[in-house]
Amino acid sequence: MPQSVSGVEMRKRQQGRIEGPPQAPGHPRPNTCCLCWCGCCKCLWNEDRRERSERQTCTKMDSIEATEEQHPTLDEVIAWSRSFEMMMRSPEGRDVFREFLRSEYSEENLMFWMACEELKKETNPSVINEKARIIYEDYVSILSPKEVSLDSRVREGINQSLAEPSSTMYEEAQLQIYTLMHRDSFPRFLNSSVYRDLLNSKRACLDT
Repeated sequence: MPQSVSGVEMRKRQQGRIEGPPQAPGHPRPNTCCLCWCGCCKCLWNEDRRERSERQTCTKMDSIEATEEQHPTLDEVIAWSRSFEMMMRSPEGRDVFREFLRSEYSEENLMFWMACEELKKETNPSVINEKARIIYEDYVSILSPKEVSLDSRVREGINQSLAEPSSTMYEEAQLQIYTLMHRDSFPRFLNSSVYRDLLNSKRACLDT
């Protein structure tokens, strides 16, 4: 009678048929199972994954190129001289104004105002607490090198609000700094080389 094959031997034979012959070290088996997460095999799953990654990278690059910095027109630059509020609403206007403030070592005024604007958009209490603390440490604390100039009454109000921060806790301080920039820095900005050079460059573009 033919010798019976044990269950263990049968499983080994079946496993050998499924796995195929052994491969040399360092040479991955072709058509490796597509559940290989390490990416070392050459299966279709990994090829699809690489293609998806390349497509996503291209999409991101296209998005970045589509959102490149927009340059202001001559009309916009002229309009800034008539309205401080219009300039402050313009991202390009704020960038030019910030460049001027940097030359006067008062860039922190605009940075504080912008940080307060961002805080007012927040609704998450934990985010509000964190941003309110950062604003205080960066622009209100007397220990900060970027401390803005606030009167004692406004400063005291901020100190009291720190116990329960809100998205509008810096509103009065923000208005005070906005007024300071409008009355003190803005007139000098309009007479500065930063603004005049920009204005002249826009006019030159129209003449060519």
